[in-house]
Amino acid sequence: MKREEIKVAILQMEGTNCEYETYLAFKELEANPEYVHLKELERKKKKFDDYHCIFFPGGFSAGDYVRAGAIFAARLKANLMKDLVRIVEDGYAIVGVCNGFQVLIELGLLPALNGISEMPEASLATNDSNRFECRQTFIRHEGNCKLTEGMPKGKICLIPSAHMEGKIIFKNDEYAQEVNEKQVVFRYVDMNGKEAGYPWNPNGSIYNIAGICNREGNVMGMMPHPERVFYEWQNLNWKKADGREIFESILKYIERKW
Repeated sequence: MKREEIKVAILQMEGTNCEYETYLAFKELEANPEYVHLKELERKKKKFDDYHCIFFPGGFSAGDYVRAGAIFAARLKANLMKDLVRIVEDGYAIVGVCNGFQVLIELGLLPALNGISEMPEASLATNDSNRFECRQTFIRHEGNCKLTEGMPKGKICLIPSAHMEGKIIFKNDEYAQEVNEKQVVFRYVDMNGKEAGYPWNPNGSIYNIAGICNREGNVMGMMPHPERVFYEWQNLNWKKADGREIFESILKYIERKW
């Protein structure tokens, strides 16, 4: 598949706010991104399988009332879950960043260690600091995900985090350990690439987890914002465009698959 033929749906609803940066990232890489409002899907004006990638951006969908991402997920479950499950099973690329990660957890599309679940098997809880954390974070690429196969395993990236509810916890210790062994994509580390506590881990996530994927590797969620460091000038002291590499890797997966 040619890069310009790749169609990316960047989902929107009231409160999402990182769509524009995400759109520009995919556009710069010569893909074909499009804003898709949840209502357009609910009213059958657009369909998930019209696209090769479904991207859940950051923000505060529905004001994050009840729980972060809960209302966005509830509307998808009520009206579109069968369609969403079908494209996941067909290997479409599904990505959620920050609030988008929270939505994927609420939907049961992540961790999905033993398949998609009707009830969430993890949660992105309030940060240990009990406050909104907006800071640069170092994350180490652990692999395990088809959407990041284009990145070297062990690569250290500097990508900002901005969230109040980013601490990943699981339904029990055994489940957490198995996800940690098989499905972690990114892990918070210090500037030397070693796992460390606060402030390197901004939220207190177990095993320093910053991003995970499903067992098939085509659904990925992460708390840090790669769309905010797409260009080198957005990370002047680091002088690397780490976010760009993540978007490029997602598109390479789609090129291979289609």
